[in-house]
Amino acid sequence: MAGPAEPGQILVVNAGSSSIKFAVFDAGFQRHLSGMAADIPGTGRLQIGGAERPARFDDYSSALNMIFELLAERGVHLANLRAAAHRVVHGGASLSAPCAITPAIRSEIANAAALAPLHNPANLAAIDAIAARAPDLPQFASFDTGFHTTNSPEARTYSLPSEWRNKGLQRYGFHGISFSALVDNHPMPLPARLLACHLGNGASLCAIKNGLSCATTMGFSPVSGLSMGSRTGDIDAMAVLAIADELGVEGTRKLLNHKSGLSALAGSNNMRRLLASDDTGARFAVSHFIHWTVQHAGAMIATMGGLDAVAFTGGIGENAPEIRAGILDGLGWLGIKYNTELNLENARWLHSLDSAVQVYIVPADEELRIAQNAAALM
Repeated sequence: MAGPAEPGQILVVNAGSSSIKFAVFDAGFQRHLSGMAADIPGTGRLQIGGAERPARFDDYSSALNMIFELLAERGVHLANLRAAAHRVVHGGASLSAPCAITPAIRSEIANAAALAPLHNPANLAAIDAIAARAPDLPQFASFDTGFHTTNSPEARTYSLPSEWRNKGLQRYGFHGISFSALVDNHPMPLPARLLACHLGNGASLCAIKNGLSCATTMGFSPVSGLSMGSRTGDIDAMAVLAIADELGVEGTRKLLNHKSGLSALAGSNNMRRLLASDDTGARFAVSHFIHWTVQHAGAMIATMGGLDAVAFTGGIGENAPEIRAGILDGLGWLGIKYNTELNLENARWLHSLDSAVQVYIVPADEELRIAQNAAALM
């Protein structure tokens, strides 16, 4: 069991679309402890260190309260920490670099909530919950959109009239903290042309050339790109308008973000359950997920002018060998050979066999990068 909090520790809160990961780092960026609340809302699991138990989460606020109580039981009290640091998915057009959270910054994060309705409200819930319990504790934000600012103007720009482009309608891209950590934590020379696959309840690909993002599948919001847990992925704009004619704007927003993707195809956004099921809908949902990942991967590879390596990260990317195999089989024309027996239990990095294109599993470490960003600002 971890001991009491020490001066200089930073709490990182990573609120995702269905979970909250958290970690406490010491002054040397070593993890003091970490855990997560998963499957929010509903009956999920609460884990800290090596202990895990079932838990019922009414919403993000109840999950956060349980996390704070767990931390306090282990001697980690918010008021004694050096700082709290957050993953924030969308900062709009003006927020991309890590920053201290002020009332003005909080307002900008709230204003961008419509662009990331599965995440920004959860990010704000964590910021507000900590502020209520420890009002003097400095808080910092790192933005998922920041890594993709190196995309070219052509890659970022929608071909809309200038008055709409000037309102901030452009491609932003997301999962940037994960992709940035992947690049910085690479234990060997970074491949020149790397296809990074962040696959989880939210999923996106990134073409990373010479360490910089040059293309990504998500755009103005996290809805676009791959088929996901509860998001549609790419859908024709006229189809969206057809839905809006019947459901209205707010109803359409809920449909695209909360009631689509794997949930719509198979009745569940839990990839583990879908892979274990013989149900026709579950099998189709898995096949659909793989198909669209492969199709978008082709565009990413073309943007880079070729491929040297593929890296999988995120909950599905790290823990679903069937999904990895399906995607790599779809990219078989590249001559990729891989060992399906290797996984996280026996290899941090999954090396392909006798192939010019290497294949890796990269455990996601967004929390470390967020802690480092906060410390740099202090």
